[in-house]
Amino acid sequence: MLFALPLLALAAPLFAQLSEGWFGLAPCALCLWQRWPYWAAAGLAAAAAALPRGRAPLLVAAAIAAGASGTIGAFHLGVEWGFWPSPLPGCLAPAVQAAASVEELLRGLAPAPVKPCDEPAFLIPGLPLSMAGMNTIYGWALAGIALGLARRPHHRRPEGVSA
Repeated sequence: MLFALPLLALAAPLFAQLSEGWFGLAPCALCLWQRWPYWAAAGLAAAAAALPRGRAPLLVAAAIAAGASGTIGAFHLGVEWGFWPSPLPGCLAPAVQAAASVEELLRGLAPAPVKPCDEPAFLIPGLPLSMAGMNTIYGWALAGIALGLARRPHHRRPEGVSA
């Protein structure tokens, strides 16, 4: 499972990226923020797999990174459900002014994210669960797996014994 952990951490941001192309889902600023901790978790988990002596602290750090993404997802859920506004300026819907100059209109065409954060990108049919909700569950589950692996003792093989 230790060697699968970096792949599991990479799966989340890669799936999000693919869902933009395959399903046409537009990310918001908070969606993009949720991806960064997974890259860190993947690197830390890969280092833990490669470095047996530093395994436990690296796995704890990977757990913190994955948990951070899940926590950003939970915050994003609160924004989607209207519990609080997002503090990110990129989360506001772009305002169109009728008397704007061409220059102002061009500045308003900033690159992604183009979607306000309080609009879910995708809802699972029959459940009030968006991509942010799925990320919350996934990030916290991945953090739990990493912490569980960190608690497992690392056994060294005696000299001359092969696997």
